[in-house]
Amino acid sequence: MTAQVITITSGKGGVGKTTATANLSTALALDGARVVCIDGDIGLRNLDVIMGLENRVVYDIVDVIEGRCKLKQAMIRDKHLQNLYLIPAAQTRDKNAVSAADMIRVCDDLRAEADFVIIDSPAGIERGFRNAIAPADRVLVVTNPEVSAVRDADRVVGILEAEEKGAPALIINRLNPALVKNSDMLSAEDVLDLLGIRLIGIVPEDEAVIIGSNRGAPIASESKSRAGQAFRNIAKRLRGEDVPFMDLTPQSGLWNAIQRLARRK
Repeated sequence: MTAQVITITSGKGGVGKTTATANLSTALALDGARVVCIDGDIGLRNLDVIMGLENRVVYDIVDVIEGRCKLKQAMIRDKHLQNLYLIPAAQTRDKNAVSAADMIRVCDDLRAEADFVIIDSPAGIERGFRNAIAPADRVLVVTNPEVSAVRDADRVVGILEAEEKGAPALIINRLNPALVKNSDMLSAEDVLDLLGIRLIGIVPEDEAVIIGSNRGAPIASESKSRAGQAFRNIAKRLRGEDVPFMDLTPQSGLWNAIQRLARRK
């Protein structure tokens, strides 16, 4: 077992990067992979809350780095999935408590323990971001289909290319097909044209994502959620499967009614 280290980043805050980390980690674990996710946002941890593990935190990644605990002592097992673990960020320290070399060492120690190590990068392009991408084998860039978010994502893509981290893949989050149809939101094609990187997934707008995050229950485990299905599809693509993209074309109320009637027969 040699883990693949994947860093999820964005540049801009508020685009759903931490939610994507929790859901992709959950989806990979649901698919049978052994997953360790790391909260790389030192001083502003949130991944533990979204995963519903905030009451189980005893040690964090800084405790590991500074030798106050062993790596496995900081790994919190998920409440529902036995093959999913979280290493939380320190809440009372700042990003200077961790270096790029520290992150590389921690991830190297985890490679024999998991199939995937998923790192939630902090927002911005400063030290925390550079620490998070240092050990990465692959990088996923998350953006909303908004001009400001895409501009920041483009800046991140440029830095990743300069750092020779390989070509990142793109997740477009919170796409609203109705707004796209009315030309009130950038389309997926618009975003791809602007960024010029490979698309690995589109997650549609879904209020259940926020509800799940508030409850500490990632939506990837919900079979009826379209956003959950999108995250599960991305997880399969990360494992090398050829999964078609979901049809996000907005359908009229009449067409939806016809579809419901057809399913009843």
